[in-house]
Amino acid sequence: MFNFFKNSPAKPATDTKERKLSTESYKGVRDFFPTDMAVEKHIFSIWRNISEKYGYEEYGASVLEPADLYRAKSGEELINEQTYTFTDRGDREVTLRPEMTPTLARMVAAKKRELIFPLRWYSIPNLFRYEQPQRGRVREHWQLNVDLFGVESITAEIEVINMAYDITRAYGLKDTDFEIRINNRKVMNYITKEVFGLDEESARKVSKLIDKKEKIPREKFEAGIREIFDGQKIAAKAPQFLTLLNSKNFEEFATNLPASASEHEGIAEIRRVIAGLEKLGITNARFDQTLMRGFDYYTGIVFEVFDLNPANRRSVFGGGRYDELLALFGNEKVPAVGFGAGDVVAQDLMETYGTLPQAPASADIALCVMGETNTPFALDLAQKLRDKGTRVVVDLSGKKLGDQIKNADRRHIPKVIVIGEEEVKTGKFKVKDLKSGEEVDMSV
Repeated sequence: MFNFFKNSPAKPATDTKERKLSTESYKGVRDFFPTDMAVEKHIFSIWRNISEKYGYEEYGASVLEPADLYRAKSGEELINEQTYTFTDRGDREVTLRPEMTPTLARMVAAKKRELIFPLRWYSIPNLFRYEQPQRGRVREHWQLNVDLFGVESITAEIEVINMAYDITRAYGLKDTDFEIRINNRKVMNYITKEVFGLDEESARKVSKLIDKKEKIPREKFEAGIREIFDGQKIAAKAPQFLTLLNSKNFEEFATNLPASASEHEGIAEIRRVIAGLEKLGITNARFDQTLMRGFDYYTGIVFEVFDLNPANRRSVFGGGRYDELLALFGNEKVPAVGFGAGDVVAQDLMETYGTLPQAPASADIALCVMGETNTPFALDLAQKLRDKGTRVVVDLSGKKLGDQIKNADRRHIPKVIVIGEEEVKTGKFKVKDLKSGEEVDMSV
């Protein structure tokens, strides 16, 4: 835990000649130079455009929250090991938000009687987690959060998964590049507890082990399952459970269930979600009995968008139904479905598929000024053009004309106007297209 700000002793002034400050950023965070910012803006524009096409409204909140908010939802482990938590000058324990959903739940609970349901909200917060930086994971990132409150039916899942599909396509992927994997907590709870008779703790251990299934050797995974079942005195049932987990498709999974379980509510919900997506033309959704996504949090359908590219085989983003979160604030249950999508993974995806945008031009026209006395005219002309909606930059460097034009070209500015004594005198000038070399005569 980090005790920032409280009772911090004043440090003596340091002579900069003795110690130079590092130009490196803090480990696990990123600097955004203009070219990087252009990519970030492109990702944000995809998120905003698609969210708003579905009628979702943007909200926001402070990065600071009481630590108890995350302690109540996620437990001491998150607070003690993965967050930036400190005690402020007022002796309050504060956390830089590691996720947005608890904040959203707090906001909805606070204004529940005033809000109009169904509630469609989205946000693009920056989030902080103290973890080991690696590909696709840093200590500070931005994330799209999409949430739909107040819809009990499975149509809520169909809508948000449709949005996730549209976002992935907007990244530049084709249907054959990714798949949408779907599971249901109701099904897994039913199977582990009722069909196989595991107690609450053993069922949780099984869920956590399944979540690691693709990351550990098969022998180690199966040994872990057998150990849990043996501890419950039902070792003979372990092979049947492993057969169920290794089912190749939904129908095989359902066939391996007891007859009484084949029409379980959770199974029916999965069928309806996949069928509903198919009616919308989304045919790359499939059932995945090993998909867990933090089952302690979700109450029904869960899903992930999974990249199939061998260079980047991983979950891209996902979410699911969580109907009980508002109960943390003493409120009655409110049905809710949502998902999150991170900016780091989005950029990795577009790099993998070659769909990152080219660096945009900083302006539409550059005014190259020959001589300081001609600057007032250039500034006046630039303002007239800006008033008409044109992006204009005036070169105030005083460099040679050739260097000014080269700099405009390096900044991808498509057109230049040279302002010299003749242009000031006559009010006439040429607009030159740097790509084609074509010139057009114009006047003020």
